[in-house]
Amino acid sequence: MTRPFKVLGIQQIAIGGPDKQRLQKLWVEMFGLEVTGTFRSESENVDEDICAIGSGPFKVEVDLMQPLDPDKKPAVHQTPLNHVGLWIDDLPKAVEWLSAQGVRFAPGGIRRGAAGFDICFLHPKGNEQSPIGGEGVLIELVQAPTEVVEAFAKLTAAGG
Repeated sequence: MTRPFKVLGIQQIAIGGPDKQRLQKLWVEMFGLEVTGTFRSESENVDEDICAIGSGPFKVEVDLMQPLDPDKKPAVHQTPLNHVGLWIDDLPKAVEWLSAQGVRFAPGGIRRGAAGFDICFLHPKGNEQSPIGGEGVLIELVQAPTEVVEAFAKLTAAGG
């Protein structure tokens, strides 16, 4: 099957819990990830620390999320909103092609994400109209910046 886009690698892993301090204890203090930023959004009900592992185009973001209000939606501290993000070389083409193949996307379309990249989400479950979903996993597609696309091209050209 020919695709008009490539998945270049993992962009992020997002982990939610009721208390961001407990997440920091494990991921920052125990594993040594660096906190590189924060993101807070009332509309997304999230208070998030953006951490990183690796460097350059191979840096992977690890988002530690807690809800601003645990009784409101979206419930970032509940398992269904934990998710994996994938670098995509051409996000608009990917969304167009995947939609035509029957992939179900979560509401919101392509939009600017917390880290400043364009993003969209595959719904964890398919439905009658769009039968292909994330099979229980929320998947974020992230437009890769030029340096990630170029690094991937060099790796594949070198046989990596």
